[in-house]
Amino acid sequence: MLSTWPAVPGGPPFAPGLWTQQTPINDLFLKYKVNKKRRTRPKVWCRLKKTMLSRCALIVCHVFVLVLCVSASEDFDWTKNDHGSFYYGTFPAGFSWGAGSSAYQTEGAWDKDGKGLSIWDIFSHKKGKIQLNDTGDSSCEGYYKAKDDVALMKELRLNHYRFSISWPRLIPTGLKSDHISERGIQYYNDLLDHLLGNKITPIVTLYHWDLPQVLQERYGGWQNISMVNHFNDFASLCFERFGNRVKYWITFSNPWSVAVEGYETGEHAPGLRTRGTGAYRAAHHIIKAHAKVWHTYDTQWRAKQKGLVGISLTADWGEPVDISNQKDIEAAERYVQFSLGWFATPIFHGDYPQVMKDFIGRKSAQQGLGASRLPSFSPQEKSYIKGTCDFLGIGHFTTRYITQKNNPSGRGTSSFFMDRDLAELVDPQWPDPGSEWLYSVPWGFRRLLNFVKTQYANPMIYVTENGVSEKTQCTELCDEWRIQYFKDYINEMLKAVRDGVNVRGYTAWSLMDKFEWDEGFTERFGLYYVDFRNKNKPRYPKSSVQFYKRIISSNGFPNQREVENWKKKAIETCSSSNQLLAAARRKATEHAEKPRVWPVHDEV
Repeated sequence: MLSTWPAVPGGPPFAPGLWTQQTPINDLFLKYKVNKKRRTRPKVWCRLKKTMLSRCALIVCHVFVLVLCVSASEDFDWTKNDHGSFYYGTFPAGFSWGAGSSAYQTEGAWDKDGKGLSIWDIFSHKKGKIQLNDTGDSSCEGYYKAKDDVALMKELRLNHYRFSISWPRLIPTGLKSDHISERGIQYYNDLLDHLLGNKITPIVTLYHWDLPQVLQERYGGWQNISMVNHFNDFASLCFERFGNRVKYWITFSNPWSVAVEGYETGEHAPGLRTRGTGAYRAAHHIIKAHAKVWHTYDTQWRAKQKGLVGISLTADWGEPVDISNQKDIEAAERYVQFSLGWFATPIFHGDYPQVMKDFIGRKSAQQGLGASRLPSFSPQEKSYIKGTCDFLGIGHFTTRYITQKNNPSGRGTSSFFMDRDLAELVDPQWPDPGSEWLYSVPWGFRRLLNFVKTQYANPMIYVTENGVSEKTQCTELCDEWRIQYFKDYINEMLKAVRDGVNVRGYTAWSLMDKFEWDEGFTERFGLYYVDFRNKNKPRYPKSSVQFYKRIISSNGFPNQREVENWKKKAIETCSSSNQLLAAARRKATEHAEKPRVWPVHDEV
């Protein structure tokens, strides 16, 4: 008989399954590695004994059972081990396929046509903040290539395109009362018209990290409650100018990174390191800002424009190392609640996850503080925030094994990461194509989607980010690993749809290579290769373009023979793309090396 917990929002929904054999914790050897660039997601390598590896081929390893409202109607079997299985089938009719990007990562034109400075303009210009001191000043030059890029989307047969609107491009200072840039408005008008003219649905993000610098300098950015009203003014402007053509709005993209990497570790703009307090305060104001924008749209625009407003939350899946250890099970629960639940639980249930309130409150008391470092919502605020989500955007890239780790709670030890009392582990056998933090673990995607279904009453879900990078010095257009990643992750999403998860669309991340924040241009997520060495930033299709295009055309995976043929044909296309790129580079080199010849005039 399963042990159960009350179905409390944010409370523990995990319990051990019915196991005949278990993996002893002493079969794991832990070696801690300091991750130089990705300190916010420290890697802990786990090396598995051969006995454990052979055992994992025979038994269900590292899984647990969700028991919120466990009943005969629960579709997903958490005890079933089908990590290696592949399901051939198609998605429901009307499923939407897309790709995505964001303004700062792709637009360039950082100081053109009246655009104001963003916190990323300032941050990236500081030496040592970005790999190789790259900046997004020109990036993909997307500001000048909207029509061309929409043509790429049409070739891909996308149903939707997710992009963000740059706040300082529309309102240079961030203050609507100061000035509105009509040139910025025109750029997004043109982009929207190009998309709709090619029957591509825009999914528009209002905030993808590029806060106007003036708001950071004058008010302290998301540390200040005044951001709620300023963001609402910006959103209202977007609804007014673009809402007649936009039916899907996303308020914030991955607010976890905004809060933690912007205000806790300082790895991202604005680069503040307010350990143990700043991230919680920023997140608190972001949640309030999201709710206010939702209510503004609901009361002023929805009846006329008939659109939807949601939020995009990015989260890894966390799987307990030892399913016989209750502490590991609870640690895995905390891992998910301290990322996804931090924002989703207030939006769907009105308050922070109970486990966050308990752990942060207890540690704050142990540190001699008079109140919890986690801010609280008033009863009125809880009611106001609850239910402010027409659809939930889910970003997902990878999975971690999680184990209990007791962190010290004394003075000077406060931090978001210490508050969680856990350690993250990875299996060295997981494919690791490039980014230090991104391992390919497809089965975690299905589990995360089923968690959302169970925890938040099966909301409408759009997958807003899913993809894989490469970190290579040489040009690589034959991206077989990306084909495999998309194939496996999309198939796990298809399984989740079969489980009854209400997934309505999928967004490949990303349409093209772009500026990757603190990693600069050293990592590439794109379906299309961008030649950043060429001032025109030409795009070249990688093999994954053809493979993803086939998935879209077939709305899934019709049969094994056909899918295997897709991969073969996709790989064949990269040779022609490589030839085009090589020819363009030869031409550029010849032009650069050609000596300048000046006319000679005889002296008179």
